[in-house]
Amino acid sequence: MSTRFALACSALAAIVLAATAGGQWWDHPVPVTAGPGPAGAVRPMAGSSPGSASATPDCTPQNLLASLRPQGPLPAPGQMPAGSTMARIAKRGHLIVGVLEDVSPMAVRDMNLQLEGFDIDIARDIAEAIFGDRERVVFRPLREADRFPTLVSGQVDLLVAGATITCPRREQVDFSTVYYEAGQRVLVNRGSAVRGLDDLRGRPVCTAGGSTSLRNLQASPAVPIPVVTATQTDCLMLLQLGKVDAVSTDDNLLAGMAAQDPRTEVVGPRFTEEPYGVAINKNTPDLVRFVNAVLQRRVEDGRWRASYEHWLTPLGPPPSPPTPQYRD
Repeated sequence: MSTRFALACSALAAIVLAATAGGQWWDHPVPVTAGPGPAGAVRPMAGSSPGSASATPDCTPQNLLASLRPQGPLPAPGQMPAGSTMARIAKRGHLIVGVLEDVSPMAVRDMNLQLEGFDIDIARDIAEAIFGDRERVVFRPLREADRFPTLVSGQVDLLVAGATITCPRREQVDFSTVYYEAGQRVLVNRGSAVRGLDDLRGRPVCTAGGSTSLRNLQASPAVPIPVVTATQTDCLMLLQLGKVDAVSTDDNLLAGMAAQDPRTEVVGPRFTEEPYGVAINKNTPDLVRFVNAVLQRRVEDGRWRASYEHWLTPLGPPPSPPTPQYRD
């Protein structure tokens, strides 16, 4: 038995098993019934209906992406304000960050099994701002479906895990300002007649459970048949094995898959907007302001652009960083 075939069988078995089983700083290869997803689960493309985004009083389309404003300059590393969330983290000795670990180029293991990527750069910058040491961070790899329950339960300090800011999620957690803007597209095998989501009516399309991509597929007028797996990597394997006709998720992640397997390609235009934010527990507003100050500094000192150029050049030249939106 070849190593690749053994890995594929192991992954498929696992998938089937899953199927059955404030101060001063202050899832599995089984079709899912298609149908309208939860209204307001995603931020629609400009000009489209906003769904029920305005149903939550503090989550209108105008302020969905607004986050708490930084107050004053960042404190020096190692000198966090007394009684603050950052001081508690500093006393512990490390920052705990929930991440994905198989979504190149945002977060992936290198040859030495160390995490690297655009999201990982952000997490290390936050740790550096607290400790003066980029290595004082403990990464907790999570499945997409487990990200928010893990944060809400207090097992991690924050998530830097390709998390799209949505109204339902904002009812559970706080978000930083937008640090990256993605959009959902489609990945197919080269030579496929599929040129976009509209060509996938009634056909199996894979995406990870717990993602906005799944809700987008369920709500799509194209009516594809969503096939749900635990991770996006499982979706790529199902496409390689001919079990699905396409994979659909954020275009930056699809670009990473296409780089792993040149026999695949990304097709069609973006059909959603996916603004990423750092997710933070609602009872730590001082940490939200602190993270926003770190993100702001990353833009000002060129780290955002340097990280983009290192990890995301397959998507094209660096765009302007997202413009932060604040609320007091």
